[in-house]
Amino acid sequence: MAVSGQGPDRTDVQPQPGRRFGLSGKLLLLTIPLILIVEILIYVPSIANFRVNRLNDRLAAANTAALVLDAAPSGMVPDALARQILASIGARAVAIKTGKQRRLLAAADMPKKIDHDIDMRDVSAWSAIVDAFQIMIDSGDEVMRILGPAPGSGQFIEVVADEKPLRDAMFRFSRNVLLLSLVMTSITAGLIYYALHHLFVRPMRRVTANLVAFHENPESTAHIIEPSRRTDEIGVAERELSDMQRDLVSMLHQKSHLAALGLAVSKINHDLRNLLASSQLLSDQLASVPDPRVQRFAPKLMRSLERAIAFCQSTLSYGKAQEAPPDRRMIPIEPVVKEVRESAGLAANTQIEWISAIERGLTVDADPDQLFRVLLNLVRNAAQALDSDKSKIATAKQIRFTGRREGAVTILEISDTGPGIPEKAKAHLFEAFQGSSRDGGTGLGLAIAAELIRAHGGTLSLVEGTIGATFRIVIPDRAVELHRVRDTRVRA
Repeated sequence: MAVSGQGPDRTDVQPQPGRRFGLSGKLLLLTIPLILIVEILIYVPSIANFRVNRLNDRLAAANTAALVLDAAPSGMVPDALARQILASIGARAVAIKTGKQRRLLAAADMPKKIDHDIDMRDVSAWSAIVDAFQIMIDSGDEVMRILGPAPGSGQFIEVVADEKPLRDAMFRFSRNVLLLSLVMTSITAGLIYYALHHLFVRPMRRVTANLVAFHENPESTAHIIEPSRRTDEIGVAERELSDMQRDLVSMLHQKSHLAALGLAVSKINHDLRNLLASSQLLSDQLASVPDPRVQRFAPKLMRSLERAIAFCQSTLSYGKAQEAPPDRRMIPIEPVVKEVRESAGLAANTQIEWISAIERGLTVDADPDQLFRVLLNLVRNAAQALDSDKSKIATAKQIRFTGRREGAVTILEISDTGPGIPEKAKAHLFEAFQGSSRDGGTGLGLAIAAELIRAHGGTLSLVEGTIGATFRIVIPDRAVELHRVRDTRVRA
């Protein structure tokens, strides 16, 4: 089949699947960086807040030390005690400003210069982040002066301290955060990966494997996916895929059926044409018999044989892209209907009542042979429906043929009092091998009839809400081209 024949070509253009860059691997590679970004966003304010807290702690310790030093009698503090107090708060000097006076409370190992000042009285979030990373970037033994609120009536307190202990503490904090982040990232990434793998990757792998298996043998129903009970998008995709695969299998089976039928029709058509040709020779000989009854039925037999031969010739062309256009002309409808009734064997059938309600002198712009085939199909279907009606309801078996004209449109209706069309057959009524309501029927009759009517620019439809089944044929007249009419009149 065509599908299997295209398999190698598709395989050539498809990329080879690889576990290295599969959906799971891509999911993992995406999860870890995203979690690391989140950890960085957490680390940046954390390290800045760590620095601010350490500086505030030093200022608080300096305030306590300032109270102790300021409480000494006459401001005299032993040098050893001052050094001990400064070592406890990690500072080189402590000073306080009260009013216009700036007083040095304690000092030890004063540096030659102060590298930079840090004012803790007005610290913004951005400046805290920038200053934190600036300290970690610097590598020298710099000295900083920290300014903060003073206890009591003082304006501010100054603490002179080395920057290196603060930098070392920040690096220790960063190392701990890094180790904790690695552990949290690994655990979180594993949980997220497991959840996403279970919820999304495994179902997608199942769908992918099913598609690959179905592609290898699209005519087998064994590879149709069984949808899960999920209500999300994956569940919807599984159900839609299952429906699509079932439709495709049905279409492929139908195409196989059509191919087999086409081959059988070709064989039958060849032999049938030979038989019909022989029957035509016999009918020609029969026409020369002087019997009046033979002379009366011979023309009808000839026309039936001619139609049968023409039908055999056109059978093989059914389904081709280009169909022969109808040879349309204005014809009276009543003789065609009469011949259809006789050909269907209803003229002598007393069990089925024939009712004709055709407008007097009604004409139709159609191909007489194609119209005959359409009407014969519909009338035979009606007769078969009446013959096969097994219902116990006593109703008269009738076939009613009506015809009328509405402007430039001819409307024909064939109705019967049979059981009607089953609901399951209505959806595909005019499709080949789909619309048959009889056991053993092929559904070709209505499909061919609908195609012939469409070739006339008309429609064939089932009328709902009637007793039995009613089919309506609508055939519009051909548009008149005025220039051709004028040319015809001029030539006349």
